[in-house]
Amino acid sequence: FQSFQNFGEEKNFVFLNKKIEPPSVLEEAPLSDGLKKELAWNKFSGPTFTESYCWPAVAQGYDVVVISHQGKDPLLYIPPVLTLLQLESDYQASPNMSGVLALVLCPGWKKAQLVFDLLKTYGNSCRHLRPVLIILGQNKEAASQVEIQGYAVVVTTPHSLLRLLEHNTWLLCRLCHLVLDEIDVLFSDTTEQVFTILDCYKKATAQSWRNPPCQIIAVGTQWNKHITPLMKEIMNDPYIVITVIEEAAIFGNVQQVVQPCMNSSRTAELLKILDFTQRNLQKVLVCTDSVTEVEMIHKALKSNSVVSLKKHKESKCNAKCVLERWRKMHSSGTPAVLVLADDCLQPLGITDATCVIHFSFPSPGVFRQRLQCMTDSFCTGIKDSAGDQEHTKAKSVILLTENSSCHAPGILHCLKRAGAEIPEELHDSAARVLESEENEKFSRPLCASLKTFGICRNKRACPDRHQVNLSIDTGQNIADEMIETPERVTIVPLLVVHATNYFGRIVRKPKDQYTVLAKEMNDYFKVPGHRISVNTVEKSVFYGLREGAICHRVQVVETPPKDEENICEVTIKYIDEGRTSQVKSDQLLHLPAKFQSLPPQAVEIIVCGVKPIDNEVAWNPKVTDHITQKIKGKVHHAKVVHTLGQTVWVDPMVGVTNLSVIKAWINEYNIRSEILSTGLGTNNPEHVAEIQKLCAQMPVLDHAENLEYFAKEDAAALEEVSNPQDTSIEENSAASGNTSATSPSGSLAKPQWFSALENTPLNELYFSYHPQIKWFQDNVTVTLKVQILRAADSKCEFSKAKVVFSAYSEGRFYVADLELYQSIIAEKSTCVIKDREAVILLVKEKKGEWCKLLKNKNVHVSLDFEHWEESEDEKPFTVG
Repeated sequence: FQSFQNFGEEKNFVFLNKKIEPPSVLEEAPLSDGLKKELAWNKFSGPTFTESYCWPAVAQGYDVVVISHQGKDPLLYIPPVLTLLQLESDYQASPNMSGVLALVLCPGWKKAQLVFDLLKTYGNSCRHLRPVLIILGQNKEAASQVEIQGYAVVVTTPHSLLRLLEHNTWLLCRLCHLVLDEIDVLFSDTTEQVFTILDCYKKATAQSWRNPPCQIIAVGTQWNKHITPLMKEIMNDPYIVITVIEEAAIFGNVQQVVQPCMNSSRTAELLKILDFTQRNLQKVLVCTDSVTEVEMIHKALKSNSVVSLKKHKESKCNAKCVLERWRKMHSSGTPAVLVLADDCLQPLGITDATCVIHFSFPSPGVFRQRLQCMTDSFCTGIKDSAGDQEHTKAKSVILLTENSSCHAPGILHCLKRAGAEIPEELHDSAARVLESEENEKFSRPLCASLKTFGICRNKRACPDRHQVNLSIDTGQNIADEMIETPERVTIVPLLVVHATNYFGRIVRKPKDQYTVLAKEMNDYFKVPGHRISVNTVEKSVFYGLREGAICHRVQVVETPPKDEENICEVTIKYIDEGRTSQVKSDQLLHLPAKFQSLPPQAVEIIVCGVKPIDNEVAWNPKVTDHITQKIKGKVHHAKVVHTLGQTVWVDPMVGVTNLSVIKAWINEYNIRSEILSTGLGTNNPEHVAEIQKLCAQMPVLDHAENLEYFAKEDAAALEEVSNPQDTSIEENSAASGNTSATSPSGSLAKPQWFSALENTPLNELYFSYHPQIKWFQDNVTVTLKVQILRAADSKCEFSKAKVVFSAYSEGRFYVADLELYQSIIAEKSTCVIKDREAVILLVKEKKGEWCKLLKNKNVHVSLDFEHWEESEDEKPFTVG
């Protein structure tokens, strides 16, 4: 069965193996009255298209498989399962037996927590149906201490359930409803564990002496090959609901064929394919994306004695006429070939084709539309893998040419799961597209998972980059004063992101610069006259913030539109702690320049060599809470194994206590050991090696390429780096504990690429930033306005044909190396540093107008039109 229904402007598709009458509104849904009220109270707007087909089958107690884009939503099954659990008569066969009535198996602790919270929310209308969330680590005693008595619904993960079953073998003996949430993820990530659980379930239900109602519900977003044995061997004649066309095609055993050919030989390849399909009397659609190609194909088929019809938006024959002629051709025993433009697929509404030939390479969306033309030919029964070929009724053929790259990754993923034979050309095309997509993320922060665990599970879906960007990652390095020796640094974590990721300070001994600065700031702002509120708040600027007796240095991250009182709420970052907060703009104080010379002290700290158990992608809150209580604000000693930018990777990191009487430090705990002791963490020996591997791929550009490369990158990179909320603090190459950092006074340990450039001219050091410059002139002088806030350690060197400006600002190093178009008098040229800019005055060697400032164009240099006075007969000037 198939159903096509209009919900608003969207036309929805559903593939069913049995007929289901969907409710259109909540009042008609097969749910209890109390649950409907609870859903309405929580402003539930459903049922959605998928829910309208899923709920009736679940509510009637049938086994159900649901594959949908909505497959991650627990509300696909929670309301009808809760409705069933309220029918107390079905569960009174063994009222005194131990065990649970319903078990929800989730792919990870985060999803399990979500399901548990929803069950508590909507379970209020269900008396005596208490849910319990069970997440167990590797500590064996934890499983023996779990109390299940009195709970009707258990929410857990495959690994946790198997640990629980070791101590509670009776757990499944009363089970009536087994829910496999995100079945595709369960089968792909925990195949062995899920099948072990299903085997236990089969044995438990076989031994049940009262034959309680048994139901299995599997929901997900993608079809998985393991769902077939689940349906055949364990489920009882399940209802199948699939609302994603390509997933229905995989279940329906559509044969996917990829035929490589040159773009110029597609027509010849098409004729070969049609020669075979005509002998088998198939109903063939040849799909392409343009009117021109429809006409070209139709003409070529006609010249080769292949009878065909054509339809595109400019065709005179209407859709109904074309369909009637096409079907008459097939019924009369004539091979039926229809050449079709993609924009005619939906109006024609064809569903009974047996073969679709993709003459033009489809996007994923067009691919779905084309496959939908064969849905009547999809297999609806549960196929036997041994006889798959016999049951194949529909065929999809893709012509792959040298131009078929744009949508290759999406199509490749679908074809792989369909079991198609993939030619090397498609793999190559997909790899090129993925590389291009990764390059488009080049100004994004480095992937947090990559930094924290050394791996990212889904690079394509991840919005962040997975390669080092020199202009970002080496632009704000840890000052070498912070790290006296990599073998032991003193760290104070101030913000705990999660169990192995913190922000804090590296404390320098015996005299810490920040400690001195903090005391001076506190003393300064004790004087009421020094507390000057800021009238106009600007993004990225440093301010002071007084909290009680403590004064902090903060940077404005975001400024919303101001209200009528000229006071607004702004987002700030505490640059010496790493945390962010929101404050009223009138709380920000003017921060004198002497308090801004010390670079931001907050660094990102990552503990290496440990990761969550069970292939989880995030730390369980229990671990993070335990570590937070243990380490926040306390002194630790650590060995630095790697650095990049403002990030340090450490192992070990040890909590210490200072015994001042005997002048010694006592080790209290090792953070990695503390995590492992919770049973929710495991060793991650590949972590450091993966970080080093990442940094080993950093490009080393020759001197000539450096300036050109960063001229293109700096504009985007500077904007990204200036936003502390999106701090991208990355890694560097370090073998045997080497670290690298850049600061006004030098570097801590010189990585390979630094040694090669140690004597490189200042302008070619690629870890610097280029400031924005505006210029204007008169007959005698040229004025350059270098846009830089509160420049420190500034230098400006003049020569006859060149000027080099460098300075530190807000922890970043800026360099402008300008090769001039005309000569200047170096001795008379000057540079004046102001609060928000540096003004450079160049005295011309020869009076007169310059047609441009620089010999070579520079994207960071532009005309200052506010000061430019152009005469009517003046020639146009080049910007740089």
